[in-house]
Amino acid sequence: MSKYYLTTTLPYVNAKPHIGHALEFIQADVLARYHMLLGDEVIFNTGTDEHGVKIYRKAIEEGKDPQAYCDEYAAKFDALKSAFNLSYNKFIRTTDAHHITGAQEFWKRCEQNGDIYKKQYQVKYCVGCELEKTDSELVDGKCPVHPNLELDLIDEENYFFRFSKFQQPLLDFYDSHPDFVVPANRLLEIRNFVSSGLQDFSISRLKSKMPWGIAVPGDESQVMYVWFDALANYITTLGWPEDVQTFNDFWPGYQMAGKDNLRQQSAMWQAMLLSAKLPPSKQIFIHGFITSGGQKMSKSLGNVIDPMDLVAKYGTDAVRYYLLGAVPSYDDGDVTDEKIAEFFNAQLANGIGNLNSRIMTMVEKFQIKNEITGREPAIANIKNSNNSYIAKSVAIFWNKYLVAIDRYQFDNICDEIRILTAILDGVISEQKPWEKDKKGEDISGLLYEMAEALRHIGVALLPIMPATAEKILAQFGITVDWKNFDWQSAIKWGGLGSGNKITKCSALFPRL
Repeated sequence: MSKYYLTTTLPYVNAKPHIGHALEFIQADVLARYHMLLGDEVIFNTGTDEHGVKIYRKAIEEGKDPQAYCDEYAAKFDALKSAFNLSYNKFIRTTDAHHITGAQEFWKRCEQNGDIYKKQYQVKYCVGCELEKTDSELVDGKCPVHPNLELDLIDEENYFFRFSKFQQPLLDFYDSHPDFVVPANRLLEIRNFVSSGLQDFSISRLKSKMPWGIAVPGDESQVMYVWFDALANYITTLGWPEDVQTFNDFWPGYQMAGKDNLRQQSAMWQAMLLSAKLPPSKQIFIHGFITSGGQKMSKSLGNVIDPMDLVAKYGTDAVRYYLLGAVPSYDDGDVTDEKIAEFFNAQLANGIGNLNSRIMTMVEKFQIKNEITGREPAIANIKNSNNSYIAKSVAIFWNKYLVAIDRYQFDNICDEIRILTAILDGVISEQKPWEKDKKGEDISGLLYEMAEALRHIGVALLPIMPATAEKILAQFGITVDWKNFDWQSAIKWGGLGSGNKITKCSALFPRL
């Protein structure tokens, strides 16, 4: 059994979950579930980032103790698990006692290797990004990502990480791992950033000015900078440094992040790992932003979309499918209620849902129950043949599906499902099995192929829309055992046997 470790970034708890968090969690869930189906032992990590200036200020603004504030908002993020049917089995909080000691140990190792030092400095700092900003990064004196926030001017003595020391090691690593960051344009972007020269960055703050953080080992007057603290979660969640076995089994792992996290995940974190003499991450997938009506979501514009509201209106699987299929995997995507409704009717109600109803209605009507064709020889002949148009279409589908999932192209996966659905709908409309049956023609072979193709769609949907997929497969008497699933057999043609009991389910996606 192979080991597979995947982690999302940890969202800040300075506000409730938004649609971008849902996108990243759902994309990660697809990969985690896919590897479960492959038979891998999976650790899927997410959680909450709970230290830093903006969280401290938000807690004070609401008149709450910072820890109580974090407890309240961490619960809101953990609630996404049931809302979106997520399968994560690790939920780390950076206020967890083990994470605190692990982050301090990570600091000590970097310090012992000569990569942490103390100096006085002045810098412009964006609390929204939790990053220092140079004048060249500003637009009209503002952070382009958070133009409504005033920059903080920091003038104090802090600890620094020797980021500059790792410029060449990082470039060498990128060169030797050309697929380290996906998509390729993001790897080029971070390579250009590192090539332009790295500046050491501050990794602490004066506790007297910002008390909400992990204490710097050996210096109680300072707390860790939020990024240095939070990034260590990717290994402390594995039990590092005490649980050597789990760490060695699962690290290095795969990471997912938004494009605003590119620098932190693929450069800063990798340099920190190199400093601590630990292996770099295996691969990082970078997704884009979500806009609404072509504009960045903001409360002032009134275009913020609450993912919980979407689930309440459309259902868990429909929202999962929309975010995976309608939002470009490699780029920014736009989400509006109108677009979701249009996609729902086109892709789900009139697409997958309608196809399922058409096939299963015919199967029931023609009394094909205990045996798909009603004639064993015909079943055997069809199952042993991969030469039919439908069987060939399914084989082409799987070739493209497997390539897409390995490349994090979730939108391509959904598009291939749409294409296969359209092909099967076309066959039904062209062949008109009901007319052939009236003429006394044998339609058992065609119905078997249609039912078998529908089974394949059900299998393909397992990581994408788990509940819907299980509902489709249950029609054929197939119960999904996520821990003991035979993926290789499931994607072969002819898996639907003559003894499967056929029971049509209720409508999958009633039209809006």
